[in-house]
Amino acid sequence: MKQILIVEDEPNMRLGLKDNLEFEGYQVSIATDGKQGLDEIVNNTYDLVLLDVMLPELSGFDVCKISRERGIKTPIILLTAKGEEIDKVLGLELGADDYITKPFGLRELLARIKAVLRRGPDKQQSPTKVSIGRMTVNFSSYSAEVEQEPVKMSHKEFEILKYLWEHRKHTVSRYQLLEDIWGYHEQPTTRTVDNFILKLRQKIEQNPEDPQIILTVHGVGYKMLEN
Repeated sequence: MKQILIVEDEPNMRLGLKDNLEFEGYQVSIATDGKQGLDEIVNNTYDLVLLDVMLPELSGFDVCKISRERGIKTPIILLTAKGEEIDKVLGLELGADDYITKPFGLRELLARIKAVLRRGPDKQQSPTKVSIGRMTVNFSSYSAEVEQEPVKMSHKEFEILKYLWEHRKHTVSRYQLLEDIWGYHEQPTTRTVDNFILKLRQKIEQNPEDPQIILTVHGVGYKMLEN
């Protein structure tokens, strides 16, 4: 039985989510503020976390950020009343696997949960350590370095880089990345992908203005070439 942690401070929302998820066959635990939620994520094993953004003690963004910094790969879906694109981008950059805006339908939420659980924290196997451009990446420890100097990367940057590596020499569309990395199903924002690719190029390419590793396939998406 899949175990889901709900981190939500609003009682009616919390109870409604718990009842519906248990009806669907999930085992559900509850945390009512950000600090308690972070403690649960760090000290227990869950298959997925439903994390509200507007929480007392610690915000959902903070909980997500700290969890990823500690190497916790448990899938996280952010729940929030905020619908602005900048908030979505921030959540995804901090390592969230998906983002759903309140109010949302139960069927949509269940579909997103199932999609994220199918991917899991480690969908495919990659070599533990690889060289990509001028950077050496350890996919197991989510660490990277250039000339033996650590490089700071977000959890989502690692996920995208790993996906491109696993599909190297093949063209990957922006929509494919949004679907498989973030689980977007409706009206995906391709600009989100472009922003992440730009950041990755700045870290792995000798000359980000003339990329030789992550190439743009105009009108389609991106292709990673081997060194």
